[in-house]
This record gives sequence, structure tokens and C-alpha cells, in this order.
Amino acid sequence: MRRTFAVVQGVIGYLFAVSLVDPAPATAQAAATSPRASRYARAITQARAIVRDSLKANGSPGVSVAVAVDGVVVWEEGYGFADMEQRVPVTPQTKFRIGSVSKSLTSIALGLLVEGGRLNPDAEVQQYAPAYPRKPWPMTVRQVGGHLAGIRHYNNELEMLSARHYDNVTEALDIFKNDSLLFEPGTKFNYSSYGFNLLSAVIEGAAQQPFVRLMRTRVLEPLGMTNTQPDFPDSVVAHRARFYDRAGKGPWQNSPYVDQSNKWAGGGYLSTPHDLLLLGDAVMRPGLLKAETIALLTTSQRTRDGKETEYGIGWFVVKDSTGRRMVFHSGGSAGGTTHLVTYPDQGIAVAMAVNAGGEVWIGTGTVPREIAQKFLAEKARR
Repeated sequence: MRRTFAVVQGVIGYLFAVSLVDPAPATAQAAATSPRASRYARAITQARAIVRDSLKANGSPGVSVAVAVDGVVVWEEGYGFADMEQRVPVTPQTKFRIGSVSKSLTSIALGLLVEGGRLNPDAEVQQYAPAYPRKPWPMTVRQVGGHLAGIRHYNNELEMLSARHYDNVTEALDIFKNDSLLFEPGTKFNYSSYGFNLLSAVIEGAAQQPFVRLMRTRVLEPLGMTNTQPDFPDSVVAHRARFYDRAGKGPWQNSPYVDQSNKWAGGGYLSTPHDLLLLGDAVMRPGLLKAETIALLTTSQRTRDGKETEYGIGWFVVKDSTGRRMVFHSGGSAGGTTHLVTYPDQGIAVAMAVNAGGEVWIGTGTVPREIAQKFLAEKARR
């Protein structure tokens, strides 16, 4: 089933304005042509101010933001440059590195395989990925997806910035498969992108088809995520942003060359905020996934002592200061920072992407939540 927003995507393209310095007055005027957008004009104005303040604080090269209310995109806007050298502005089609938001994408594939009876989340991982050696303790698929398996994360920045190419996800297991576990599975929470490397091999084994192909045919195409794809370094990718990093407050520099084939499932995809709203929508209401599968992915797991980890499978799950449930993920990569925040019970989703990494990942972390609060408040008035 192809997932679409209530507003025709082609129309949304016209509602998107590029602001190179300040949000252009024409943006609000154009957005008012959408009845739903006009209802949120006050929240949109407030959100622009939040983004403007963030830009001043972080000096990011380019930023793209999108907001959906009850499955309708009410605001999309781009700021700055997708390519600083060529002065190419950010547009609705600009593709950013989404880093660990790729884990949320991967969770959808896992959920579909569970629904189809092809994968048991409580089975040992070797049932589907025999290339991963057994350890002193067994580990389940659910534990791996919830960062409870004891698999290590990157040892250093050089691992994250790997330029080596891996032909398939099983080969990429070589990076860590012979390392000792950090603890007995189920006893602690330890965030691990390599755990999602293993999860991609599990998904391949369960589906009996390559991970990247499965993601395209079972997840991206059915959800209508036409601007989402693996970040192939050797391919010409239309509308792919240039990526930038800097040391401290120094000048922006081109990010180093990386090959994401070592971590497709955990951090290797490109996308747009509009597409990420479709991903968020997939776990806010049944459609591609059944309600019970959404619950599997977005219910906090627990360590053996009963403590909640605030992470399901591919999604963080917390409550905000007012007690509202928030399901989200962020991602940081070489030259990329992305945030996807959803309030399922209120039907609000915010996506934001920046073509810069490093300290921007921290500096922009609260921005989508602050934007969401403006739309939550506006919706509560109605």
C-alpha cells in the first residue's frame, strides 16, 4: 500500500520557499493557499523564528524543515545552500544524510517480516544470520534492535568515517563480529550502530533477498518515499547535498569521503524532510504496518531488572515535560544531521535535516521539539 499525505505532493512543492538569509514573506503568503496551512499560520511564524535563531547560533550551510498535522503537510521550508561553492539553494528535493534515522527505516522492514511470519523477534540472531558467531550468551533479534545485545558501537571517529567498500551486509559484519560483547544481553542498554549492521543481515536472511533491494521494494516504494535511497558514493544522485564539517567555530570544510556500505541499516541513507514525515506517519497510525506491529517497534524495552530503556526497535520512546508520548530518532553522520520527532497521540510530526555534522548535531537537537510544541499548542486551541 502506497502511503501518501492528504495534500498532493506536487502542490506541496509550490508551497516550499527557499530562504537564503531570512524566511521570505512570500512563503507565508503561498502557504496560506492551503486551508490547513492557513490554520497553522501562527505556529508557522513561530517555527520560522526558532529556525532563524538556530541558524544564527550554528551557522549551518543549509537546512530543510517540514511539519505534518494528522497526515497533512502544513509547512515545508528550506534555508541556505545545498552546495555552498555553487550557491545552490536547498529545495524540497534536496537529499541529506540522515545518519541513524536509517535505523527507523530499518525497523519498518523488520516489522513487515514479523507480520509476514518470516521473522520471530525472540529468536536467536544466528537463526537468520549464521555468519555472526555465537557468543557466551544467546542474543535475540529483539535485543539487537533495542540496543540490549551488548554489541559495541564505533570505537573511534575513523570507524564512523570509513572509506572502505563492503559488497554486502554480511561482509560488513567482519568489522565487529569477532569482538567480545560488552555485557550479557538483556542486562544493559548500549547504543550500537553495529547492532543494526547485524540486524540488516538478519533481515536479509529472513527475507532471502538483499537488504537494499528489500528496503526499496517493501518500505520506500510502498510508503511513497521517492527521495530516499542509500548514499552510494560512486553514483550520481540527483539533488544530493554537499556535506560540510568544521572544527569548533572555524570555517566550513567539505566533509571527508566516506563509503556508507558498512552501515546501510544503521546510518547509510539519504532522504528529505518530506519523505521522513512519511516514515513518521508509518508509526503514528496503521497502514503499511498493523497496530500491533507499530506497538512492537515503539514500546520501550526493558533491561532484565525491569528498567525501561526508552527505546523500542529503531525508535526512542519518551514522554515530554507534559506527559505526552514522543517517538523519535536523530542522526549524525559525516556532514549530516537529521531529526525526526513524532507525537503519535496528537498527530504531529516534525522533520529537520542539515548538511553539516559535528557540533550541529547537538546544537539543533531541541529545535524540532520546540517547533512541535508550537503546532501542538495551536492544535489544542481548536
